[in-house]
Amino acid sequence: MNTFAPLFVSHGSPMTALQPREAGAFMQQLGRTLRQQHGLPRSILAVSAHSLTREPVLMAAPRHEAVYDFGGFDPQLYTLRYDAPGAPGVADRVSELMAAAGIPMHRVAEGGLDHGIWTPLRFMFPDADVPVLPLAWPPQWSPAQLFVLGQALAPLAGEGVLILGSGSITHNLRRVFAGGGLHPPERAATPESTAFRDWFASHGAAADWAPLLDYREQAPHAALMHPTDEHLLPFFVAAGAGGKVPALRIHDSLVFGELGMDAYAFGPTAPALQAALKAVPA
Repeated sequence: MNTFAPLFVSHGSPMTALQPREAGAFMQQLGRTLRQQHGLPRSILAVSAHSLTREPVLMAAPRHEAVYDFGGFDPQLYTLRYDAPGAPGVADRVSELMAAAGIPMHRVAEGGLDHGIWTPLRFMFPDADVPVLPLAWPPQWSPAQLFVLGQALAPLAGEGVLILGSGSITHNLRRVFAGGGLHPPERAATPESTAFRDWFASHGAAADWAPLLDYREQAPHAALMHPTDEHLLPFFVAAGAGGKVPALRIHDSLVFGELGMDAYAFGPTAPALQAALKAVPA
């Protein structure tokens, strides 16, 4: 069975669904490239910054709909749909893996896809024909704990399951709205955002995991780029599923001068994915 590289994508604000810019175009190409390389995934295990619980919870509904977990945006966003099948069978397998690793895991028959899941999936798999299993997770867990969670999930990547972490490589909305209004999407990158994103990319490419797992203390402007951690932490679940190998940045772009839209691939098949994406004409 095909091995899908675990991924981390930055979903940005909900407006990405209506104003895709460079990141939306990348996610469309990412979906096409994955299908060309491997065909459709058996399912997607989705770990989003917007599905948070006290302990890990599998949302094993037989079917999902888009959840509009935001307010104050363009009313058109509430008309967008993403109705996808669920993956209760994959939930059985995840429960086995978690039990073997001694990690507490709960399961519910309810579901729903928050915007951190359905926004990228509308670009990657627009036909909503891949079953989705959201994994809600504890935001109080450290990067190291979430890396261990990802390591427990690693066998899924070789079983046709695409492990998808969704958040934002940088996420400080106060700076996006500084001055009382939204900055223009094409605003030039701030030095702080660039420094943080480049630090992640360079340490990831070198598989320098000790500082990455301690990013809060070691990365430049960490607290400024992430006043709270939840939008970056899905990176570490996907990274753990790939193992302590290089984290390859497969996309980098920016909106509002602050919100990084970077994406990463992990694991032994990540270099082939990166090469295939680079081979696509601009």
